[in-house]
Amino acid sequence: MATDTKNRYIEAVGRRKTAIARVRITPATKTTFTINDKDVKDYFTTGELQMIAQEAISKGEVGEKFAVTVRVVGGGIHAQAEAVRHGLSRTLVERDEQVKNTLKKLGFLKRDSRQVERKKFGLKKARKAPTWSKR
Repeated sequence: MATDTKNRYIEAVGRRKTAIARVRITPATKTTFTINDKDVKDYFTTGELQMIAQEAISKGEVGEKFAVTVRVVGGGIHAQAEAVRHGLSRTLVERDEQVKNTLKKLGFLKRDSRQVERKKFGLKKARKAPTWSKR
């Protein structure tokens, strides 16, 4: 029983704030990028967000072409783009260990764990207190 390991996909999860992205890459003849069944240009409307999402492939100096499929939920649009970048970086490292140093130096493999601090009782925001008055 011979398994076709050449065309198998590689999957990884990327996270940022409350956004979670499940990224799959499959070897293909040309690079395609779909997020939640939409093209990357339709999902991320600004050029900056498109660049963030695809940064791992462009700066990771990967020689091959891939079909990238992403399912992303939660968070805002910017956090989703960074979650996609994180997941894509993880899949590329799982496929080829040679790109690990490049992506690590760029900070794409590190999970950015900063979260919004919750609002506390008696305060206006997480840390902002009502104006104090002597009388």
